[in-house]
Amino acid sequence: MRLATWNVNSVRARLDRVLAWIDRSDVDVLALQETKCKDEQFPFDAFTDIGYEVAHHGLSQWNGVALVSRVGLEDVATSFSPDVPGFGVPPVVEARAIGATCGGVRVWSLYVPNGRGLDDPHYAYKLLWLEALRDAGRGWLAQDPAAQVALVGDFNIAPRDEDVWDPSFFAGATHVSEPERAAFRALEAAGFGDVVRPHAPGPGTYTYWDYTQLRFPKRQGMRIDFVLGSPALAARVSGATIDREERKGKGASDHAPVVVELDGGAAAPTAAGATEEAVEGV
Repeated sequence: MRLATWNVNSVRARLDRVLAWIDRSDVDVLALQETKCKDEQFPFDAFTDIGYEVAHHGLSQWNGVALVSRVGLEDVATSFSPDVPGFGVPPVVEARAIGATCGGVRVWSLYVPNGRGLDDPHYAYKLLWLEALRDAGRGWLAQDPAAQVALVGDFNIAPRDEDVWDPSFFAGATHVSEPERAAFRALEAAGFGDVVRPHAPGPGTYTYWDYTQLRFPKRQGMRIDFVLGSPALAARVSGATIDREERKGKGASDHAPVVVELDGGAAAPTAAGATEEAVEGV
């Protein structure tokens, strides 16, 4: 199975690029974040017409998450915890999580809150959100240690100094603060390991480049998009890439797709296709 995650920064604005990338990558399951549309605005037909099932969770012109699968899409959920989303901060519920079972894997497409600033209420909300995710993950693995679970998406955290182009540039900002990094480590301690880094090590390996200041051509990026796998899922990972090439050209998202190859387990109805060349750092 080929599993991918991608913050597309508006699925309607980049639909042609997303469909072209799916065709090139031959992906079985694609988790999308920041779709920026309500459910009724999502282009479902564009995906079903090419043989994929779709589940989307969108409440406004912001946020929004989706799962696109050709290996099944069962037991869809839009919250991993009775307390998420919400927490009263911010008071408006946000569409930041959707989960479904795809080809025997429980996949969660996650768009972790940004945080905005260390003194902003949204930062406290971010930490509470991550704590709830950790607790939910612990519960799943306590119930079934052999569960195949993938927590994928835009985590809005650079967990190591090597995950940003210049640590000093980000001093005192979100994404690199110790509480955020501790929350990421807590997810790993709960049993969900970063399955991409062993196949695409840093430094200089990024998934996001700001549109401003020519960050992409200057290679000034951040690594904030991840696939975190349960032990049973991690054991199936045979390769992973970050498709830096997709960040190039007119109309690109500011994030690159992250792709993971899974061996064994539930069989996909179609071949996963040839493994992509690792392009990060080229």
